[in-house]
This record gives sequence, C-alpha cells and structure tokens, in this order.
Amino acid sequence: MKRLLFIIVTLTLCIVHCQSSTAFTDANDLYAAGNYAEAASLYQQMLTEQPSAVVYYNLGNAYFKQGELSQAILAYERSLRLDPSNKDTRYNLRFAESRITDNITDNRAFFLSTFLTNVRNLMRERTWLWISLVTFVLFVATLLLFLLSAEPVVRKTGFSIAVITLVLSVFALVAAQSLHQRDTLREEAIITQGIVNAKASPDKSGTELFTLHEGTKVRITETLGEWCNVSVGNYQGWILLANLERI
Repeated sequence: MKRLLFIIVTLTLCIVHCQSSTAFTDANDLYAAGNYAEAASLYQQMLTEQPSAVVYYNLGNAYFKQGELSQAILAYERSLRLDPSNKDTRYNLRFAESRITDNITDNRAFFLSTFLTNVRNLMRERTWLWISLVTFVLFVATLLLFLLSAEPVVRKTGFSIAVITLVLSVFALVAAQSLHQRDTLREEAIITQGIVNAKASPDKSGTELFTLHEGTKVRITETLGEWCNVSVGNYQGWILLANLERI
C-alpha cells in the first residue's frame, strides 16, 4: 500500500513538473516571438501555482517590453526577494528605476544605515540564519581556544577571531530578523497608477502635499480603510491603497 502511494505521489509530481516546464518553455517562446502580453499572462499563471525568481524575472522583462514600468519593477523586486544574488535582475531593476519620473532621495538617511540595508538585501533570510549559526559555532570554538590555551599568541589570535565571529553572528541574526519583518509586514510597495497625489489626511478633499508617479517605491507606515500613509524620501502623505501594490 505504501509503495503504491509512493508511486502515485511520484507520478503526480513528475506530471506537475513536466506541465510547469512546458508552460515555461511556451512563455519563453512567446516572449522571443514578441508576444509580450501573452507571455506575461502565462508567466502570471505559473506564479499563481508556484513563486519563482526566474519566472518573476522573465515577467518583469515582458512587462518592461510592453512599457508597463510599475509592473516590471514590481516583478523584479519580487524576483530579488526570492534570489537576491541575481545580478541580471538587479541590473534590470536599476535600469527600470532610471526610467521613472520621480527621483526622490532621503536626505535624512545615514550613509551607514543605507549601506547596512544594502548588505542585508544581498542574501535571503535563511542564508543569514545559516551564517549566524556557523559564525556563532566558530565564536564558541575560538573562545574555548582563548580560555584553554596557555600560549599567548594562540590566546590573542583566539580572542580576536572570537570577537569578529561574534559581531558577524549578531549582524547576520539581526539581518535575518529584519528581512523576516520586511517580508511579513510587506510595508514596501510600488505605485501602480500614472500620477498619484498624496494628501495631508485620508480624505479626497485633503490638502495635496506632493505627487508620485508610476513605478516609485514607497513604504507603508499606516493603513486606514481604503487609505494608507506612505513615506518616500523626506515626504509622507496619504494615498488610496488602490494606487499601489505591495511587493
């Protein structure tokens, strides 16, 4: 009975994999033929079944070819969430971002904070957790070496390595926790409408503070009904949730 169940499960997985591979090939063929809308539709269908960094990347390319800048940026961002090490995706994202109307920078952002955030985004949460675990084991090993060795050189080396590995372990753990919070709360979003006016209050009659354009990345700080308060650079205001899509 167990053997029969194993065979059924294996065959089912093989069929699903073959169907997925066929759909991916078909979508790539449509893209190569210049049928970008049809390719994007097929990529989207695949993503509803199983998230994939490669499929999101191809979807971003298909949207970009159609001139749908916000959807292209959104797809690239989602691809990087699954595979932060992909240089092609990161390059295409930067290129797409260079085409958006807004070029808002945060003058209050501290250089070190921005640098650490960029380093955090280079790897996935699970990778940072593994780095934290491995460096902590090294910390314990070198700490024992420092405590138990009678040789001054060995003790000095052990202490230095222990400090370095402890710092790395703590940083990796904080990075993993930060990524977990980012992906759980999904505070980052992309403006999907052409022109959006941010207001001083969650009301259509509220005073207009500034204007955002399609493709701009914002951070959601608060939601209230159909409205959300977003921050971008030095600006903060209320816009309709329908005007953006969370990454």
